[in-house]
Amino acid sequence: MIESRAPAPPGAPTPGSGAGGGGRAGLPVRQGTGRLAVLSCVFVCAACGLVYELELVALASYLIGDSVTQASVVLSVMVFAMGVGSLVAKRLRWCAAAAFGLIEAALALVGGCSAMALYAVFAWTGEWGGMWTDGPSCVLVAFSLAIGVLIGAEVPLLMELIQRVRRQDAGGAVADLFAADYVGALVGGLAFPFLLLPWLGQLTGALLTGAVNALAGATLVLGLFRGDLRHRCRLCLVAVNVLVLALLATAAVHVDDFERAARRAVYGADVRVVLRTGVQEAVLTGGTHGRPLALYLDGRLRFSSRDERRYHEALVHPAMNGPHARVLVLGGGEGLAVREVLRYPDVRRVDVAGADPGVLRLARSDPALAALNGHVYDDPRVHVRTADAFAYLRSAPPAAYDVIVATLPDPGITANAKLYSQEFYGMAREVLAPRGRLVVHAGPAEDRPRAFWTVDATIRACGLRTTPYRVGGRVSAFVTGPDRTAGASRPPRDWGFVLASGPAGGRPDPGMSHALPGGPRALTRGAPAAGARRAEATRVRGLPPSTLVHPRYAG
Repeated sequence: MIESRAPAPPGAPTPGSGAGGGGRAGLPVRQGTGRLAVLSCVFVCAACGLVYELELVALASYLIGDSVTQASVVLSVMVFAMGVGSLVAKRLRWCAAAAFGLIEAALALVGGCSAMALYAVFAWTGEWGGMWTDGPSCVLVAFSLAIGVLIGAEVPLLMELIQRVRRQDAGGAVADLFAADYVGALVGGLAFPFLLLPWLGQLTGALLTGAVNALAGATLVLGLFRGDLRHRCRLCLVAVNVLVLALLATAAVHVDDFERAARRAVYGADVRVVLRTGVQEAVLTGGTHGRPLALYLDGRLRFSSRDERRYHEALVHPAMNGPHARVLVLGGGEGLAVREVLRYPDVRRVDVAGADPGVLRLARSDPALAALNGHVYDDPRVHVRTADAFAYLRSAPPAAYDVIVATLPDPGITANAKLYSQEFYGMAREVLAPRGRLVVHAGPAEDRPRAFWTVDATIRACGLRTTPYRVGGRVSAFVTGPDRTAGASRPPRDWGFVLASGPAGGRPDPGMSHALPGGPRALTRGAPAAGARRAEATRVRGLPPSTLVHPRYAG
């Protein structure tokens, strides 16, 4: 298939090249054009390779959770596999052109379909339990290995090909290849978050990247090095690449149908609204014909109307047992915590910060969600601030609020660790009135006591007095509140909260305010106080606070 040629020493003239620089025998172009073609292919392949890596990290973080762990797994496994691929490629240098063409076709197919495969395993095996509990993680490692081996095999083969165009010293050839490789990686790394992800999404973006990868490899081999291939080998490469492109195109045509079917498998058949907000994906299910309304944010169940009142009454009303004219709600863009706050007629102002603007629009415009939250955003006392919760606290005036309600995503989700840090609670203390109250959703106390008590230790490290408490009674199979984490085999059985008082206050009493008109609707008045006693049974002592540079909620 490949002509056998003895290697020439560095700097030696290429066989068949004359004084006019007409190019190496068997190449259809001049040497300069040939080198540019090889380096351009290196550039494109590097960009595609980095997109595959980022796509696996992003999708795994979304589906499995804990972005730090997923990034570490993907990158470490992939770098190891690249070393393996480089060793394998040493044995393929005698047929470098054909091997490179086949490897790029395989990489295009594996990398392009990796997102769909990972999503499919997550969607259709997530409820099987048993050995399938870690199915998405196993698929993630398998694709990282496969893609890494294929990427690692590229550079030795490209090194051989560029030397066939024009012999040069090994150091110069490596420098040229790595320069093109690193620039391509830069372009791929920027294209993924700013072009592919927002415009095409993860599935279509990966498929398009695979198509570009296949075209780049086939163009280089069949265009520049076709003289190194026998006729049968050229036909084989053409057939393989046509097949790969056809498979990728077919998947791209049906990607919307696939995504709808996967959503039904994950969320049930009652998916009503799917909204990509630019921050996260919001999915609304139910809410019509008597079916319960549920909101999912990035695959995590934010609330279900079956039991959300228990969560929001337990969260809000113990904090309102005191001065509450000025209230800040951090998160909670769906408006349900605000609904409970506005039940007090003497509330003068409610600021909502840190909420996703897309979720806010959904809370205003969706009839079922707006009815559930009582159309709170039509109330003139409610003011929305779309700034990040951390950034908002940095700019808020001191002692501005009597009550702060933090209904934020679970502390075990790595991206949200800063919202449960000592620095975050230190800023909250500054904007809290001297006798004000802060209440924080802290994850399930019974199922994840270490994370729960780390929240308590972190708040106490800021000089606030705390009373942790928990409330049980979730509806079976529903995970209201942002408490779902990767690998959980069953929903948590309780909600955990930490109630804290301002610098001039004593240890706060978690009892409900008697100023609440009509009293609680889903809880008894004594439920939070009883929950404080039950929470003590789960206490983990001696935990250090979590900080920005040393988050302690993972695991």
